[in-house]
This record gives sequence, structure tokens and C-alpha cells, in this order.
Amino acid sequence: MSLATVDLTRPYTTASSVAPAPAQSAPDSTATSARRLRAVPEGTEARGFVLYVGIDEAKAAEAGTHLGAIVEQLKQLAAQLAPASETYAAVALAPAGAGGRDVDVVRLALQDPAALAKQRQTAEPEDAKRAGVVIDLSRKRLVLDEETAAVTYKEFELLQYLVLREGRTIDRAELISSLWADGDEDAPNERTIDVHVRRLRSKLGAYEDIVRTVRGAGYRFDRHADVSIRYASTPSPDFF
Repeated sequence: MSLATVDLTRPYTTASSVAPAPAQSAPDSTATSARRLRAVPEGTEARGFVLYVGIDEAKAAEAGTHLGAIVEQLKQLAAQLAPASETYAAVALAPAGAGGRDVDVVRLALQDPAALAKQRQTAEPEDAKRAGVVIDLSRKRLVLDEETAAVTYKEFELLQYLVLREGRTIDRAELISSLWADGDEDAPNERTIDVHVRRLRSKLGAYEDIVRTVRGAGYRFDRHADVSIRYASTPSPDFF
């Protein structure tokens, strides 16, 4: 069963908000209720309502009452208006000194869908907006937060070599012998391999720590939860 809520304070025009029946027809209580609410989408029915009351004990005391008394009086009023109604009250708790409007705190504490959606839109942390890293070995492409990173061929080869040996520390000598052929004019030495790694990390940006330095030993690829790897259709001979 799918449950949903509607905001009764906002106008909402649906198929249920139809013109009144002719005067000679007997009134339909269900249709009349739907027209009064003006917030019941077609195919659903109202089964009750939630009234959020924002007030803390200090404000209630200033008014000469307390939360428990307010709850009891509202329940009694509901019983007077509709004896067949069922009531349930829940008190929203928040950390002492929490800011914001009382009613907003109550709505969030009681998991109101509209309040939660608004909170996600206005207060979503920057880290939560990151789409992560895609290391596409089949197409030799690095994607950061849905943007293709401008890495060089050799930088991607360096990253790929570490990825295919995930969890193993690779020393500088192995990187040079595996990624540069003998006699290459641009082949680095063990001291300058750090420069190549530094350039790769700078292009990884916020995700630079997936290439981790193991002091005195070399480098290692560390996979994070926000990293996905797309392997080539044919397994690489380097994969083990």
C-alpha cells in the first residue's frame, strides 16, 4: 500500500474538485469532503490528517498550560466534532537549543515528506552532491563528478596500472620498467616518478587520495565507495 501526504494549506485542483451536483440531487458525502479539502488527487481517499503544532514547554508555560494539556484538549475537541474519530499524538523531540521555527523542527522530527524534501534542497552538503569517480579502462577515460578529466595517456596508464593491482603497493622501479620502454627519452627515474604521480593527483582533485603514497615503499590504489571501475570486455593480462 502506497501512502502519501498532502499540504492542506495550499490550493490543489484535481478531478475531485468538481462543480457541485444539481440542487435536486442528494449530496454525496465523499464528494463533498473531497471538494472541501481540495487536496485529494484522483484515485485516493482522505483517511485523516496531521496537525503540526510548534510550541515548546517554555512557551506553553507562559500561556499558562503545558504540552500534555494541549494534546488532551485537542483530542477531546476531535471527539466532540467526530465521535468516531481515532487520535494519536506524538511529541517531537529535538536537541536542547536547536534553532529554527518550532513547527519546522516538529515537521522534520516527525519525518514530514515535504519538510524533508525542502531540507535536502536547501541544506544538502557539497560532498553529497558529488557524483564520484568513474575509471573507464575500456575507453581509457577518467570521469570526475560527471565531467571528463583531461589526463594524458601516460597519466591514465599510471592510474590503470595501480587500479589493476588494487590493494598492492607498487614501487617506483616497477612503475618505470612497466610503463616506459627501455631507452625512452622521457622515461623518469625513481626520483621524478613522484612528479608524474603529483600531476595525476592534481587532476583527480577532491579524489586525489585514491592514489595513496606508502612512505618508503611506493604507491597504492585505494578504492572508495564513490569510485566505480569499468573494465574492458577482455580481461587485461595485468589483472590479478
